[in-house]
Amino acid sequence: MPIWQVGGLQRVVDSVTVFARESPLVAALVVVGLLVFLVGVRLAIDRLRRSPAERLQRLLASTDEVAVLMHPNPDPDAMSSALAVSRLATQAGSSPTLYYPGQIRHQENRAFQTVLDLDFDRIEKAGQLQESEVVLVDHNEARGFPGAETIDPIAVIDHHPGGGEGSEFSDVRTGYGACATIFAEYFEELDWELADDDAAADDDEQIDQQVATGLLYGIQSDTKQLTKGCSSAEFSAAEYLYDGIDEDLLDRIANPQVDAEVLDVKARAITDRQIENAFAISDVGAISNVDAIPQAADELLRLEGVTAVVVMGRKEDTLHLSGRSRDDRVHMGNVLQAVVDDIPMGSAGGHARMGGGQLSIDHMNGIGPGSGVAMADFKGHLFDAMAGDI
Repeated sequence: MPIWQVGGLQRVVDSVTVFARESPLVAALVVVGLLVFLVGVRLAIDRLRRSPAERLQRLLASTDEVAVLMHPNPDPDAMSSALAVSRLATQAGSSPTLYYPGQIRHQENRAFQTVLDLDFDRIEKAGQLQESEVVLVDHNEARGFPGAETIDPIAVIDHHPGGGEGSEFSDVRTGYGACATIFAEYFEELDWELADDDAAADDDEQIDQQVATGLLYGIQSDTKQLTKGCSSAEFSAAEYLYDGIDEDLLDRIANPQVDAEVLDVKARAITDRQIENAFAISDVGAISNVDAIPQAADELLRLEGVTAVVVMGRKEDTLHLSGRSRDDRVHMGNVLQAVVDDIPMGSAGGHARMGGGQLSIDHMNGIGPGSGVAMADFKGHLFDAMAGDI
């Protein structure tokens, strides 16, 4: 070491020594503050080095009980994600309860819940959540029930765009095709093993066949059997999960019996369609099963030469809309919102590829502040919106 550096270091040591002798209390406080700072830096570095899976696991371990909340009318992706949180929470020593608002209607969703024997609690308002700590899965802002805006989740795990965040943990991957993919990665990052059967104990770090099968089908369902909206992560997650699934359970979920009305509504949607250019609209009339409408929209979009569709049907005093698009010129969520905006008590929205909405038939007929809109005119507005004229 050069002489000038040795001398400079000695002067610093002498100055510190003199300061400590003259102001021992201040010096002690400085030392304590420095130690606190260094400990804080070390903890921050350790936190940054932890994977999202480790951070979520630690968060769940800090709770005695936790509410896992799905979005309204949960699908297999949401249900399997909730099941994964439940498994992680149980292993971490927390007591989870799985909640959903709305209804589980689609035959695929009902089969998923029944075949996997899932225990969910349905809520109608925020006050029915018994736990103070809430985790949101497959959506990033609570919605669909009174008081939803008061929910402040500690964690959010999702793959949809949106501004919602968890107060302690957020993992929103909009480039992923399914939320279940994220949880499959969590289990793999934590080195959990795939169990041979469902006999794995809750305190073992194993993924039982119920969870593995659920997550795999959640991925398949949200990506149309790995053909739409996928990232490479979906294929990797499916490969990881495959050795732990129960093929019989998977087949029973994937091939449920179909309600007769659903088939009838699909047939009416195809038979009674109106087509302009590459766009189709179909009014299926009165229905009792609202979930038949989006299924009819999916079916109608399969017609050759059709790139965007809207199917509508009436249940009691409400007109339900469901739209699908595989046309890059047609953002279906924006289309439905544009035609509904001027009708009182109407609501609609969605994503580029799919959207939905509801309208009060009374308000469409002119009851209330609006002048009303005839069905023929409403269909014309839909065609104009899909063509980009609204």
